[in-house]
Amino acid sequence: MSQIKNVVLVHGGFVDGSGWQHVHRLLTADGFRVAVVQNPTLSLAGDVLATLRVVRSLDGPCVLVGHSYGGAVISEAGTDESVAALAYISAFVPDANESVNTLISTFPADGPQPPILPPQDGFLFLDRENFHASFAGDLPEADARFMADSQVPWGLDALGGQITSPAWRVRPAWYLVAGDDRMIPPSAQRTMAERAGATVSEVAASHSVYVSQPQATADLIKQAAASAGR
Repeated sequence: MSQIKNVVLVHGGFVDGSGWQHVHRLLTADGFRVAVVQNPTLSLAGDVLATLRVVRSLDGPCVLVGHSYGGAVISEAGTDESVAALAYISAFVPDANESVNTLISTFPADGPQPPILPPQDGFLFLDRENFHASFAGDLPEADARFMADSQVPWGLDALGGQITSPAWRVRPAWYLVAGDDRMIPPSAQRTMAERAGATVSEVAASHSVYVSQPQATADLIKQAAASAGR
């Protein structure tokens, strides 16, 4: 086989696919065919279907990439025969019968806590005033403010959706740890990556590592494409 040339990018909660712009630019400049999923983040099942529509529209195998909650999405969708490898970017990596909620419940209680506001009509938001420090600490203040003001409501059914058959048990996985993450503790990222048998890289970055460190993100994806294609 030759190097995988298709990449599918899956965003996480509170944001949309536009955050992948710089990663998209780097990968397409290297000849990759890149597709960006726009998940509604209403439910895990709905986001998996949205992802599979994109995956199945491609002309060959792909590397399926997920940031944050997107890691749960690719863990469920990644068993599709068109997926050759998985790349987790500071992401949740649930096992069978686990959800984002169950993983969060295992995170240390004495560290930084995400500033998630009480649910409103079944949806979650991050406190805008604390968005910069928690989600995007290494981005310029103006960029973080825009992300905070353009938040996508994150449905409780997405957080509570359970994985049935985790793709990382049957697909090779890579993981980029964000060492300064204040949303998913770096220690938890390393634990999840180890459980998944992932090839791990780490950079000093916030939870928005895919925005602040697009080159490191693209490099990990290219590693997965090259290795899975052999």
